[in-house]
Amino acid sequence: MREIAEPGLGSRGDARSPGLGGYALAAWGVLGFLALIASAIWRLAPVAAEPLRAEMLAWWQGVLYAGWVAFMVYSEAYRGFHLQVAPRMTARALYLARNPTPVFAVLAPMFCMGLIHATRRRLITSWVVLGGIVLLVVSVRYLPQPWRGMVDGGVVVGLALGGLSVLAFFARGLLGAGSQVSPEVPERARAPAAAGGAGPDVGARAA
Repeated sequence: MREIAEPGLGSRGDARSPGLGGYALAAWGVLGFLALIASAIWRLAPVAAEPLRAEMLAWWQGVLYAGWVAFMVYSEAYRGFHLQVAPRMTARALYLARNPTPVFAVLAPMFCMGLIHATRRRLITSWVVLGGIVLLVVSVRYLPQPWRGMVDGGVVVGLALGGLSVLAFFARGLLGAGSQVSPEVPERARAPAAAGGAGPDVGARAA
């Protein structure tokens, strides 16, 4: 499978470097996603803090709470966001900035999340993950305290660090660092863009 890495928006050799509209569109896609994360943190943080504030935790529950937070930092923030979500979202945002359409402009956050105009594998993965998150959120609401707060505490920390990772990757993209992963758009859409002089795209062989 051939993957094309997206050059940064500030790449000097990019013949199709976007103007102000392209920068704004990329920012809308990424910041719209981060707004969703911020909203979730805002709603979950009070619930997560309640067991600590009300001193509901036995010593072993405190240890379990800390261990759960550490696990979410590794699994959600690092393995999930830093290694996968952040670079993929940046690649898709850079692609969108150079290949805008009216529909994608309106739905830019969904585009950057891989929920529309993506390869079949990416679409399936993105929608399954989204469905799993919704199911988890609904299920956790039925847990009593302090267990609900403990679960939400790990989620809040993971989301906060993950959001910072997305912001850092995107900032690097704006400064011209580019993305080393494929935006995973359909081949029929990627081919005309490459043929039209997409700039210094890097071809990489993936297993």
